[in-house]
Amino acid sequence: MLSSVITTHSPHSSPPTSPTGIGPTSPRTEAHMSAQAKRQKYLRRILHFRQMDFEFAMWQMIYLLVAPQKVYRNFQYRKQTKNQFARDDPAFLVLLSVCLCASSVGFAFVLGLSFVGFLKFLLWVVCIDCISVGLCIATALWFITNRYLLISHRGQDVEWGYAFDVHLNAFFPILIILHVFQLILYMPIINRDSFLSTFFGDTLWLIAIGYYIYITFLGYSALPFLKRTVVLLYPPCVTLFCLYVLSVILNWNISRTVMHFYRYRVN
Repeated sequence: MLSSVITTHSPHSSPPTSPTGIGPTSPRTEAHMSAQAKRQKYLRRILHFRQMDFEFAMWQMIYLLVAPQKVYRNFQYRKQTKNQFARDDPAFLVLLSVCLCASSVGFAFVLGLSFVGFLKFLLWVVCIDCISVGLCIATALWFITNRYLLISHRGQDVEWGYAFDVHLNAFFPILIILHVFQLILYMPIINRDSFLSTFFGDTLWLIAIGYYIYITFLGYSALPFLKRTVVLLYPPCVTLFCLYVLSVILNWNISRTVMHFYRYRVN
């Protein structure tokens, strides 16, 4: 009798069954269910502003400009406490959207856009520059890191939500440099037919894109199960600097080109 009870309750007697009760669940299925539940929770919280920690999100934005390493230490703490690297609070995304709206007003003033033109510009910046480009970059890096940079393919892997969070982190300094500082200096300094204007405008783009690459590198190097993450830093930086030198030699004012492109798109 005693042996039969022990056999019945042995942890090796039968694998766990799926929610439908048809068969055993696999780790991949459990991970998929967990990711889906996290995504649904995140989307539900977007509609509840009182549940968002805007003060902490503002702290992250400030430190992304002055000490981005501290932001990713918090991501590691979230993994220890909530078993996920990706954010579970959409407050950062909401504040980023507000910043995009505010900077778009400034662009509309500089470019002389109408109200309809302002709405078109806002949709372009949010849907294309931030979200669509971010989806492409996050998906590409998510695939590359999981395919080539994992220490072991049997352990943890990079969450897609974390990859998109890294993009949002890296996008915020670009927003400040190109949508605030560049906007202030565009009319008095950058919008001129001179080498100095080209040098100044292109240098702003060098700093902005360089910051994006660096913060992206920090995001993936903070994951303990990835190897050789330095490949996400040096090759892109070398390529960026070569393009910067070439644009300055050719006297190609990237800032003016982008402004003319935006004006063409909305008109």
